Amino acid sequence: MKYLIVIEATETGYSAYLPDLLGCVSTESTRDEIERTMRAANEFHMEGLKA
Repeated sequence: MKYLIVIEATETGYSAYLPDLLGCVSTESTRDEIERTMRAANEFHMEGLKA
């Protein structure tokens, strides 16, 4: 299953969230970091929902 990740540039880096998974958010300094963090957050969030 695929989920949309919304990434927004901020004054200090990037923030991101998954609109379909409430509470799944992150902030990072670089685009690469935010993409990596959000993939991990998505997996972690889905594992929690399954449990």
